[in-house]
Amino acid sequence: MENRYRGIQDGFTEICRRQMGLTQPRCFARRYSAFEVLVKQINLYGKLNGHEGCVNDLDFNSTGDLLVSGSDDKQIICWNWETKTKQFSYPSGHLDNIFQTRIMPFTDDRRIVTSSCDGQVRLGQVRDDGQVDTKRLGMHEGRVHKLAVEPGSPHILYSCGEDSFVQHFDLRSSSATKLFCCSSLTKNSKQPPKNIRLNAIVIDPRNPNYVAVGGSDEYARVYDLRKCQLNASSNLDTPVNIYCPRHLIATINVHVTGLAYSNTSELLVSYNDELIYLFQKYMGLDPSPSSAPTEDLLKLEEPQVFLGHRNSKTVKGVSFFGPNDEYVLSGSDCGHIFIWKKKGAKLVRLMVGDRHVVNHLEPHPHIPILATCGIEKNVKLWAPMASDAPPLPENVEKVMESNRQGREDHARVTLTPDVIMHVLRLQRRQTLEYIERRYSRADIESDEEDEGYGFSDGGTFSGDGFTGNLTECNIS
Repeated sequence: MENRYRGIQDGFTEICRRQMGLTQPRCFARRYSAFEVLVKQINLYGKLNGHEGCVNDLDFNSTGDLLVSGSDDKQIICWNWETKTKQFSYPSGHLDNIFQTRIMPFTDDRRIVTSSCDGQVRLGQVRDDGQVDTKRLGMHEGRVHKLAVEPGSPHILYSCGEDSFVQHFDLRSSSATKLFCCSSLTKNSKQPPKNIRLNAIVIDPRNPNYVAVGGSDEYARVYDLRKCQLNASSNLDTPVNIYCPRHLIATINVHVTGLAYSNTSELLVSYNDELIYLFQKYMGLDPSPSSAPTEDLLKLEEPQVFLGHRNSKTVKGVSFFGPNDEYVLSGSDCGHIFIWKKKGAKLVRLMVGDRHVVNHLEPHPHIPILATCGIEKNVKLWAPMASDAPPLPENVEKVMESNRQGREDHARVTLTPDVIMHVLRLQRRQTLEYIERRYSRADIESDEEDEGYGFSDGGTFSGDGFTGNLTECNIS
C-alpha cells in the first residue's frame, strides 16, 4: 500500500511539473505511462466480439487508433478499439487458421499481410470503395506462424515457416525470395544437419539488417540480412549471433515459441514448457555451443529470467511494454496475463485474460493500453482503471506453483521421437533374443503354439514388428 501511495505522489508531482511548463507534454505522457502504479491498475476495459473462432493475433496501426485481428474463422477484422466498433472485415483467402496479421506502415492502413496454417502469406488491399482485394504473396511447405515487417518500410517483409525457410517479400514485385534454410548447429559428420522448424522471426529496430529466428531447438539465431544471398541456389545458414541459457545447451526437449526485440536490441526468448529469458547483445554464444568447453560455458553471464507462467499448449508470443520497454508481457496456459518489471523481473500484475489460454498480447504503440486474445472468440482490451482489487491476487503463489509443477511433470514424461524409436528398437531386440532363447530349449514346443509371445504390458511381436502398448512410455 505504501508503494501505491508513493507512486501516486510521484505522479502528482509530474502533473504539477507539466502544468508549470517544466515538462514537455509528450515527455510527460511517455514517463507517466511507465509508472508502476499505473501498470498495477490495468484492468479489463472492454471486449470486441465478431469472430467465430479462436483469435490468434492482433496488431495496432502506427497511430494506435485501429486494431486488426485474425482468427481460426479465416476472417480479418479491423476495429476502432476505442469505440469498440468494427470498421470492416473481409475473408482472408486462407484455407486454414490465420496465425498472424500485420498492417504495413505508411500505406494509410490499406495493406494488411497475413500468414496461416495453410502455409500461405497473403496480402489484403483495401480499395477506395471499402472492398478488399486479396492475393497470395508466397508459400511455405508447412505452417507459417510469424511475419516480420521491416521498420518504416511500406514494401518489405519476411516470413518464417515450419519448412525451415526464411523468405523475403517486396510488395513492389510479384515473387518471394528464399533467403536461407535454418539447420541445426550440431554438425555430425555421419548425418546431415537437421532442419529447424521455425516459429518466430523479429527484426532488430535499431538495425533492420539483423533478424532473429527461433524454432524447434533451444537456440535463438541472429542473421545479418546483408550476408544472405538473395537466391535459393546457395544457402547461407551462418548466424552472426546465437543465444541460449547455458543450462539448455544441447537440450532436446525444449524449443523457442516467441521472440521480441527491445528498442535497445535486447532479445526476449520464450521457450515451450520452460521460462522467458532476456539477453543482452553481448551474451552471444560460440558458433558451436554444444562443443564448447564446460569451463567456457560457466563463464557466460546468465540472462535475466522471468518466472511464473506456463507455455505448453500453444505457440505463445512474448512482448515488451512501456515507452522504454520497462515491462515484459506473456500469456499463459492457466489463462492469466503476466506483467513483470524488466529490471529485476519482479511480477507486478497478474490478471485473468481467458477462460483457457492467453496466446498473444499486443501493446498499444503510445499509451498504456493492451489488447489480448486466446482460445475464446473475442478480443479483450486492458487499460488503467480505478479498482480496489490488488495487482496480485491472493492465489498468485498457488497459480505460479501450479504452473511450475506442470512444467516439471511434463518434463518427466515428454519423450522425443528419437528416444521413442530407441525404446522400440530395444524392445524389438529383446523380443528377438527371447524368441531365440526359447527355440534353443530342449523342451521346445510346436511352432503353432509359439506364433505369438506375450509381454507383461500386453504387447505382442509379429512379423511386422512390435505391436501393442508400452506402459513405461508415457507420452504427453
